[in-house]
Amino acid sequence: MANPVPSACCVVLAVVVVVYAQRHSQQDSHIQYERVGADVTMKCGSMDWDAAVTWTANGTDIDESHLNGSYLILKNVDLTQSGQYSCYEGSSWHLKYQTYLRVGTPPKEPVLMCRSNNYPKGFYCSWHLPTPTYIPNSFNISVIHGTREMVCEKDIFPKNRCHIRYLQLFSTVKYKVTLTVTNALGKNSTTATFDEFAIVKPDPPESVVAKPVPNNPRRLEVSWQNPSSWPDPESFPLKFFLRYRPLILDQWQHVELSDGTSHTITDAYAGKEYIIQVAAKDNDIGTWSDWSVAVHATPWTEEPKHLTTEAQVTETTSASTSSFMPPPTTKICDKG
Repeated sequence: MANPVPSACCVVLAVVVVVYAQRHSQQDSHIQYERVGADVTMKCGSMDWDAAVTWTANGTDIDESHLNGSYLILKNVDLTQSGQYSCYEGSSWHLKYQTYLRVGTPPKEPVLMCRSNNYPKGFYCSWHLPTPTYIPNSFNISVIHGTREMVCEKDIFPKNRCHIRYLQLFSTVKYKVTLTVTNALGKNSTTATFDEFAIVKPDPPESVVAKPVPNNPRRLEVSWQNPSSWPDPESFPLKFFLRYRPLILDQWQHVELSDGTSHTITDAYAGKEYIIQVAAKDNDIGTWSDWSVAVHATPWTEEPKHLTTEAQVTETTSASTSSFMPPPTTKICDKG
């Protein structure tokens, strides 16, 4: 007679697989958004209020104290309670309802900034939220120039930025940019109105180099390049602002330069290490760039002189014939 044990094992295994599949079924699945601090009620699908059910959160059974009949009641929810909630019928563990709870906040007024770093080609606008919402947000931006609505081409990265190409150079008509942010819990917006020339701000100068000047213990030669994003420095020249200080002091010294991409510092402290930065601005419009990456340099210092072989021999002879030789740090004064 055949042994019935293997067949029994297969039956038990099959039941376990079915129950597991039922508990983890994705049928009747939803996403539910709730505000931080809200009281949340979840209904177990089409089950009656007095039906026997079991709720889980992220696969862990929820205590019955959170149930009102078959309803799940969550008081004053916080961010930690985001997750997948499932409701099962009685002891059969048949999945009746499933939702993904996402706890978050409505968006606050977004921060909007528009700037032209490649004048006169165009400008870009970027934005961010002052505080996170913890749930997905969508942003919509509109740009109006006079009566014309313009397309702001969104960047792939960073995703919170778009570009406008100038259609009418040197226009005196203001731009109006409105940014609206929306999520499942609310929306907010902000508007900026500005003249074309007011948002011109170059990127910082590049390739800043500072070198000592041979045989000049108080000079440093500084050079730099126009920002590569500035498209036409011939037609739209930049002026520059140089700042420098020794590391031992906190106070900066400044020099404004109307042209050229180099400058010689002539009042450096001998032997002191300096920190140097440069900023740029269009000659006529806009604002100064941010400071360039800081560079460090120390003015030229004279190499210490070494004793010649003949001098060393003389010094050694004198030392051997003297009965007393003071140490090098001792200073002898003749008071005669």
